[in-house]
Amino acid sequence: MRTIKRGGEHELDIKKSRFICAMARVSDEDEARAFITERRKEHWSANHNCTAYVIGPDGGVQRSSDDGEPSGTAGVPMLEVLRHRELTDTVAVVTRYFGGIKLGAGGLIRAYGNAVSAAIDEFGVLERRTLLVVAVIADYLRAGRLESDLRDSRHHVRGVQYGSDVQIDIALAERDLPEFEAWLAEATGGQALCEVLGTTTIEVEPTPDP
Repeated sequence: MRTIKRGGEHELDIKKSRFICAMARVSDEDEARAFITERRKEHWSANHNCTAYVIGPDGGVQRSSDDGEPSGTAGVPMLEVLRHRELTDTVAVVTRYFGGIKLGAGGLIRAYGNAVSAAIDEFGVLERRTLLVVAVIADYLRAGRLESDLRDSRHHVRGVQYGSDVQIDIALAERDLPEFEAWLAEATGGQALCEVLGTTTIEVEPTPDP
């Protein structure tokens, strides 16, 4: 899944109507509802404050509201954009100030969807990846060079602990573990140990499509 890089506000003018899309990163429904309430208070005089949010590691919580627009013309297309972009832990509120020109059902669907899509493009997206946390344990003689090599690699060094030996915690994809274990054995002459401690979730820039 993915999430927005940052929250913010982005505005589109469509046939004299103002569509102001505000987005935020949230961790649960309470935060999403609080953000929606805040936006509705701020734009109490607007014609509509339509909403959509997706929450959870698998995007399992999904809600939307048309807030007085014809059924299915606002909240649903907003939610579809979030789903299509594979976003989670994200809430969107599109505030509409009516400009006097009716858009029709199709026009509303496009307007609300485009408002969210343009805001996402403006704020950016991060990809969430679940990685293994692996402890690499080596003696002081090998630890300095090993830490340097790990920091130069594609793996994420999470921390270094000094005791009777040196423990370097790294994060890597599960599929990379066998290759990493083989590399570690060769690099240290089999004198370093590694142990899987658990998992962690990191956020990185999405890999561009080829």
